[in-house]
Amino acid sequence: MKLSEQVDELIERQLCQWPLVRDNYAALERLDLRSLSLDHSEVILQYNPERRRSSAARVDAVSLSQRPCFLCREHQPAEQETVEWGGRYKIQVNPYPIFPEHLTIASLEHTAQRLLPRRIDDLLQLAEELPSWVLFYNGPRAGASAPDHMHFQAGCQGFMPLCDEVLDPGLWPDDERLEAASDGFIGMTQRLGRPLFFIRCERKALAGFYLARLQLAMMQATGESVEPMQNILCWHDGDYHNVVVFPRRKHRPDCYGEGEGQLLLSPAAVDLGGVWTCASRRDYDTLNAGQIQHIYDEVCVDNATLVRIIDHFYQT
Repeated sequence: MKLSEQVDELIERQLCQWPLVRDNYAALERLDLRSLSLDHSEVILQYNPERRRSSAARVDAVSLSQRPCFLCREHQPAEQETVEWGGRYKIQVNPYPIFPEHLTIASLEHTAQRLLPRRIDDLLQLAEELPSWVLFYNGPRAGASAPDHMHFQAGCQGFMPLCDEVLDPGLWPDDERLEAASDGFIGMTQRLGRPLFFIRCERKALAGFYLARLQLAMMQATGESVEPMQNILCWHDGDYHNVVVFPRRKHRPDCYGEGEGQLLLSPAAVDLGGVWTCASRRDYDTLNAGQIQHIYDEVCVDNATLVRIIDHFYQT
């Protein structure tokens, strides 16, 4: 049985057998949504109070050491079923969803959230075997609520506006492409409201090569020794491997919090993909496009850092 078929059956079983999952996915159909327009990009706001546990997660070293890891089997509910992949990961239904179908793909071993050196191939291969899904990766200091346990997540394609927006060929003239081959390219743009790198290649090996080079370039440009601050989206559309990388400089904006004048927003891959999940009703009701743009500008790298990343990319 194909992996996608096993996952479809897993979702069906969990919806039937696990009341928490059934109730939370049914609640998604009743969530309030509204749309905002940046200059060249759409943002969808989702009022989802169940996501407070993620938005408000404490991810400092002391807090992590004092809480049981919710991705380790011994700390998960008895109802949580999994599909194993590659002898290294377990695929499971996320019981607190953003997407109409939402997966967590966690390492079988308790090991730190880190893409390098061996997870790039896993990301691309999983996306190929789950062609109806967008996989995403939140760096350990860029939105991961479990930075102590390696994991990807996945949501159904067609949900995040940016995944369609980056496919516009008008975004990628020759001067926006860092490097190109006969069957793919890597480019950088800021025309969607936040700086991003986009890889689109027929060959998985070429996509992985570009992504690995970009990782090293980002580390060299920012002085990181283990992994750059980043969020990643990855999907396969039948012909091409697609990867979007958002280089980050900050975990949470200065306005983060629940007091007067603050916003309980901790942007990660889905938010940068164009769907902002608001755990606070006040935030959902009052948030505007100017505030979203300000947060993008604050948490993503600045122009000087982008130039350094590109320079180092050409040197790798």
